[in-house]
Amino acid sequence: MNTVVNYETNDTIAIITLNSPPVNGLGHPVRQAIQQAFKQALADDAIKAMVITSSGKIFCGGADVREFGSPLATADPILPELFNQLEASPKPIIAAINGLALGGGCELALACDYRIAHASAKMGLPEVKLGLIPGAGGTQRLPRVAGVETALQMITSGEPISAEQALANGVIDSLVDKDSDFLQTVTDYAKTLGMEGAVKSCANLSIDTQALPDNVFDDFRKSIARKTRGFLAPECAIKAVEAACRMPFNEGLLFEKELFIQCLNSPQARAQQHLFFAAGAATKVPGIDPKTPIRQIKQVAIIGSGTMGGGIAMNFLNAGIETTILDLNAEALTRGLGVVRKNYDFSAKRGRMTEAQVEERMALLKSTTDYSDLADMDLVIEAVFEKMEVKKAVFSALDKVCKPGAILASNTSTLDLDEIASATSRPSDVIGLHFFSPANVMKLLEIVRGEKTANDVLVTTLKLAKTIRKIPAISGNCWGFIGNRILEPYAREAVRLILEGASPAQVDKVLTDFGLAMGLPSMIDLAGIDIGYWVRQAEVDKYYSQDPAYQAVCDKLCELKRYGQKTGRGFYIYEGRDKKEDPEVMELAAELAKQHGVTQRDISDQEILERTIYMLINEGAQVLEEGVSYRSGDIDIVYCNGYGFPAYRGGPMQYADEIGLQTVVDSLEKYRESLGEYGEQWFKPAPLLKKLASEGKSLKDV
Repeated sequence: MNTVVNYETNDTIAIITLNSPPVNGLGHPVRQAIQQAFKQALADDAIKAMVITSSGKIFCGGADVREFGSPLATADPILPELFNQLEASPKPIIAAINGLALGGGCELALACDYRIAHASAKMGLPEVKLGLIPGAGGTQRLPRVAGVETALQMITSGEPISAEQALANGVIDSLVDKDSDFLQTVTDYAKTLGMEGAVKSCANLSIDTQALPDNVFDDFRKSIARKTRGFLAPECAIKAVEAACRMPFNEGLLFEKELFIQCLNSPQARAQQHLFFAAGAATKVPGIDPKTPIRQIKQVAIIGSGTMGGGIAMNFLNAGIETTILDLNAEALTRGLGVVRKNYDFSAKRGRMTEAQVEERMALLKSTTDYSDLADMDLVIEAVFEKMEVKKAVFSALDKVCKPGAILASNTSTLDLDEIASATSRPSDVIGLHFFSPANVMKLLEIVRGEKTANDVLVTTLKLAKTIRKIPAISGNCWGFIGNRILEPYAREAVRLILEGASPAQVDKVLTDFGLAMGLPSMIDLAGIDIGYWVRQAEVDKYYSQDPAYQAVCDKLCELKRYGQKTGRGFYIYEGRDKKEDPEVMELAAELAKQHGVTQRDISDQEILERTIYMLINEGAQVLEEGVSYRSGDIDIVYCNGYGFPAYRGGPMQYADEIGLQTVVDSLEKYRESLGEYGEQWFKPAPLLKKLASEGKSLKDV
């Protein structure tokens, strides 16, 4: 017997134990071994029932994604056929779910006659997060055992449910509490089933469509439309569950297969799987042993009690880490603590946490106006005004009071980390931890590695990101790091297009139709037009042109004190968060265009898309070539998790690989020629982009 699956007997019960750590993935060797064990149990007349369980803490993590697209994925037995064989067994099979059962692992359990779960188990079908739907019967079996509404929610969200929820919704038949001998309890139950010969098959179950609410599928589509806009897999999942209601079981399985293949061969599946692997790769640092000993982080301090400081603090409080907020202004500190409390109270009212959990978190929150109170901190993160002299003053103060070995981190979004570190006597302890606003919500954590940042500091912060449930990406030190460095030319083109004749609404619509969460003019209004204005006035950014037409529209709006949402007027007119177009902006743009010798014209949606998105790609290639980013996937992680780039396109670099780098280069060259002096200045393709395109390679090859 292959050791990836163990086979043993207990009286009349065959116990088939998955033994392929770390997740018992259903790769070809495991599929073969399950089938072999199953056949052995069938052939043994003494065996009356079977139990499928796991030797580890995870029952089964599902299909082996690494096999997708390879011959192994279609090697016998393929997953759907294996599960059909299990379901057709004349001897009852019990899934003893002792831990996570995800994807194919959940489908394995559904193919069994009975499902018994340990109290700590969880079950889910996360295929939608990889641009897929369950392809081994999950869309047909789950609605038959748990009902249509539960199936729709589980399959389209991809989120796991607890054992208690699974029991309440009919996904499992029984639950074993934590104090019982789990496997013995299941085995004893199996013996009673074996004596009764109690086999039950999903193929024999039907769905009572008369009991379903009217328009259940259309109403469900509407309820998730905002979250799933642009995604293919959720709609395919709904269609598959619909099929379970109107087709015989075997026909439904065939329809599920068609939809699965449609998803599998789509650019979206390639994009979402790229992000899945990129997230794993982003935690690996070339030249650093991942087993490097980490520093213990038990006490954290945040400098600054504003929106960002409070949001950062909440991440650590949520992880059960004692956190102190320091602000020299006692009044501001009190106000900031009140905002943290208000945020938690709001979450409690929405049912996202209990009042007891709120109190637990608030009990971990301390405050001070005295730097000396930070002497024992393991990690200090400054979140003060984005000005170099302010940052350096903070780090100089921290250097005097913090213990040796404390990690000193800056939340700067643009400034030179090495210059900040120079204000201390310990630059090896300094790192950038760039949280994105709102910091307690946004998943991305951009970790900035300074020239002298110690390896153990970098490894510690990578592991800490997991603790506080952030998705990390490492950046080298340059202006704006990965995210804001690449954002700058993208934003430049969006505003330049308005100067040339496009309306803010047209630019926004092109970008949101492409899949971005928000268009550039709206994003600038939200962030505050004055922010970029003061950065340009300070000439912090070496990438900003001295051309007076550069960002002329934004600069004029700022001079008119039209800062965006916070003043009620920017590119749009606002009443609360509701906005409407402002004809004065187009009049202003026409006047500025005349002043700067820019000819206004009708601009196509295609030009807007290419001049914005391709600028992201071009600057991304430059960042990659300079070594600011280790991998193209790191850039995609930043943009999909921090800047609203659509996950179903996989990030700007994956999108470039998908459409072909030569397409991007040709477009840049076209605008370089057609836009005259402006085009010559800004539209030169990055050398790496041209090189890879000429060689027929991809950015992910770097």
